[in-house]
Amino acid sequence: MTLDDRTSELLTDPYPVYDKLREAAPVHRIVGPDGLPVWIVTRYEDVREALADPRLSLDKRHATPGGYRGFRLPPALDANMLNMDPPDHTRIRRLVTKTFTARRIERLREPVRRIADELLDAMATRDRTDLVVSYAAPLPIHTICELLGVPREARRDFRDWTDALVLPDPARPQAAKEAVGSLIAYVSTLLEHKRAQPGDDLLSALIAVRDEPGADGSDRLSEDELTSLAFLILFVGYENTVQLIGTSVLTLFRNPRQFAELRENPSRIAAVVDEFMRYEGPALLGIRRFPIEDLTIGGVTVPAGETVMVSLASANRDPNRFPDPDQLDLDRDAQGHVALGHGLHYCLGAHLARLETEIALTALLERFPRLALDTEESALRWRPSIRTRGLLALPVRY
Repeated sequence: MTLDDRTSELLTDPYPVYDKLREAAPVHRIVGPDGLPVWIVTRYEDVREALADPRLSLDKRHATPGGYRGFRLPPALDANMLNMDPPDHTRIRRLVTKTFTARRIERLREPVRRIADELLDAMATRDRTDLVVSYAAPLPIHTICELLGVPREARRDFRDWTDALVLPDPARPQAAKEAVGSLIAYVSTLLEHKRAQPGDDLLSALIAVRDEPGADGSDRLSEDELTSLAFLILFVGYENTVQLIGTSVLTLFRNPRQFAELRENPSRIAAVVDEFMRYEGPALLGIRRFPIEDLTIGGVTVPAGETVMVSLASANRDPNRFPDPDQLDLDRDAQGHVALGHGLHYCLGAHLARLETEIALTALLERFPRLALDTEESALRWRPSIRTRGLLALPVRY
């Protein structure tokens, strides 16, 4: 089986495909888009174990020779935690945890609500819009830039650069490389500015960690690690939340009874964000991993160095873990879902993702309780990615 055999199905409705894969076997060896073998892990227990297994490395150097053909970032952006194993991953995560605290994130609640209200004010001047363009995309980019201390005038550029990386334009093959160059140049300039004029933002705090090492000089970030970290927080914090907001709204359109319940009582939204993540999370697959030795997963032996992909979406719809998994259940205890990962690489921005999604949906339903889909569902277009699930546009009327 090649991935191309099921690409169209995976883009529009991946869950029936994952149901068949999960029922047939716990692990499948398929041929990826680059012609290389990929092992897909589909069942909840196996996915959870794989995410926590230190023998599955994120470091591309553990791939077999010629076994990785993905887009390679330059060192200034590549030295991030999504490509690292302990001890470097442990060191950087410990340093970031000192500054990227729940308290700092919670302080964003008021600014995020203010940004949401400003966007909704602009939407209120007309009676219909593309919710992705008008709301789901700008809210996370403003939030993450607020967190990092990025000036408002530069935020549109950040969005364009990240979009160029996530959705390469076949007509402009150099656009991704140009975006990388622009990102490095801007982040470097921003770091210089923050060093000269530090503020009460995450980037200034990370610079302090970079420039004020521990007594032995080892407890610190390198300059590439600092730049990569700023890039990672921006990129992941923006990209995943955009998709989560969009798919959550579409999920409500598809489930009118649950939509009515939340419309009548928006205060319930905070308690059901994890169910939205489980039901229609933005990441279909986890970050690629490479076994450092021959490894048995679900009774299947995976050779060292080959690519392993864990299906977060399949695990979150596994009926052995979540009864009636294809039902959106506002009363479900969705704790234990793997939309945000598990183990060593559990998402550092989990609290921020929950806060943004809670505020985005609450503000939207309070302002526009009669929100409705403004097109046939069959006309909706999904992002051309088997890694990230999201809508290219979501036409709504209100």
